[in-house]
Amino acid sequence: MRKRTLAREFALQVLYQLDITSDTPENALDNFWSNHSDEEIDATLKEFSAQLVIGVAGNREEIDKKIVQFATNWQLKRMAVVDRNIMRLGCFELLYREDIPPKVSINEAVELAKKFSGLESGKFVNAILDKVKLEKKK
Repeated sequence: MRKRTLAREFALQVLYQLDITSDTPENALDNFWSNHSDEEIDATLKEFSAQLVIGVAGNREEIDKKIVQFATNWQLKRMAVVDRNIMRLGCFELLYREDIPPKVSINEAVELAKKFSGLESGKFVNAILDKVKLEKKK
């Protein structure tokens, strides 16, 4: 598995924890890494995961507005927690990370949805993130 793909999986798990506990991003990251202390995780993986988690958390209000804007007939709070956080992660990359190609961000988010949620979730995530990408191009 590619390093950034794995880092996104770690970030998703921390974002899920944040969504459930309303903890701070720093505490959630510390807890996550302490629970994985027996694993040898590369420092660059930890750094990229932390950038994603802190970035999503710091821009969550704006990111959530974008998701709601394009998720017609869906309330954010009624979405599956995993799907909601995958879309937050993807939106963050699309809106705030110029170093990551939009196609990569969307593909990675869809793969996360397929792995951690379901095939239909992958289609849903793809549709929302594609609309975010298209609006950003305008």
